[in-house]
Parts: sequence; structure tokens; C-alpha cells
Amino acid sequence: MRVLMKVSMPVEEGNRLVKAGKLEETIKSILEEQKPEAVYFMAEHGKRTALIFLHVQDSAEIPKLAEPWFLALNAGIEMTPVMAPEDLAKAGPAFDSALKKYG
Repeated sequence: MRVLMKVSMPVEEGNRLVKAGKLEETIKSILEEQKPEAVYFMAEHGKRTALIFLHVQDSAEIPKLAEPWFLALNAGIEMTPVMAPEDLAKAGPAFDSALKKYG
């Protein structure tokens, strides 16, 4: 399953790592381990935030994905299942079934 993991770090922790020259290397190290499909960086609600798209085979993988961010960056994590266009195309029968039952 494809998931969007949103990683937001407290400003103070990000500033500490920037001043120590370790923010970029810490993020790079975690991303090299996780091998995401795509990563985007932004500021959200005043915090350094990353949007990371990953494939997860089993929910038991969640700690392996989240803990590096918790431990290294004191980050907050949100994980949301997402679909690519090809996933949405496969979902047609589910729409039809829901429509017949609830529409």
C-alpha cells in the first residue's frame, strides 16, 4: 500500500540541527534507509515539514518508518493511505458496489 507520511519537526530542534550542520545529513541518512517513491519539503504551520511517499507492505513497518524521525528530529508524524491514478482505476468495482448499496 502507498502511504503519505507527513513529518513535521519542532522549530527549535530544526534550528539546533541547522546550527550544528547536521540537518541535511540526518534527513539524507533517514531517506536513504527508507527509499521513498517521492519526497517534498515545505513549511507548514511554521514548521519544517516533509511529505514522503512510501510503499508499505505491512503495518508492522510503521515503527521502522516513524522511529528514525521521532528519535533524530523530535518530529511529529502523520501517515495517510494514498492512491496513484492506477490505484484509483482499479477501484472502479468498489465505487459500483457502494453506489448499488448506498446510492
